[in-house]
Amino acid sequence: MNIAFIGIGNVGFALANNLEKLGHQVFVAHEGGESVSVSKALTANPDLRVEAVSRAIEQAEVVFLATPFKVVESVLSSLNLEGKILVDCTNPVGPGMTHGLHSEQSGSEFIQKLVPNASVVKAFTIYGFENFIDNSYPDYASLKPAMLVAGDDLTAKATVSDLIAQLGWEPVDTGGLSQSLHLEHMTLLWIKMARVQGQGSDFVWGKMTR
Repeated sequence: MNIAFIGIGNVGFALANNLEKLGHQVFVAHEGGESVSVSKALTANPDLRVEAVSRAIEQAEVVFLATPFKVVESVLSSLNLEGKILVDCTNPVGPGMTHGLHSEQSGSEFIQKLVPNASVVKAFTIYGFENFIDNSYPDYASLKPAMLVAGDDLTAKATVSDLIAQLGWEPVDTGGLSQSLHLEHMTLLWIKMARVQGQGSDFVWGKMTR
């Protein structure tokens, strides 16, 4: 599958690198010029392909948005994402680890309004980047870490869920895109536990069923 990444920082690179290793063609969307994050990504994995943003999106079936939330409006305003699956990996974080949109709407719903012709799927947000680098927890035998997903387009969610499974997670469909608000609160919870309380990043959520 052809996959493009808008944003190649800690989260973006961890996902792009592992997807490329699975055999996907991964494009880093970048307009040229100096970029520390792009240079680091190519040094770590020279098989990633850098393309102009519009060209990367044009070639991709799935586009990952992995930028800071504060820049999504300016980043997306000039892009043509018609017919694309847009995986929202962003999190609106406000002062004091509050929700950046005051919990009035999810960041994913905000993004969907910016790109109404794309199918936005919320995924890869409820943990820190360390678990996107390595999500293996061998002491738990066959129990896989859960990756919660939200979106209104069932076909788009199925495509993203397949990528999630390929990466070693158990995809868990939480419902429509409005559910993204709860996923964003889970992200804040994880950050507070891992980073603020000092519990460390080596924990994930799991879904246990009878």
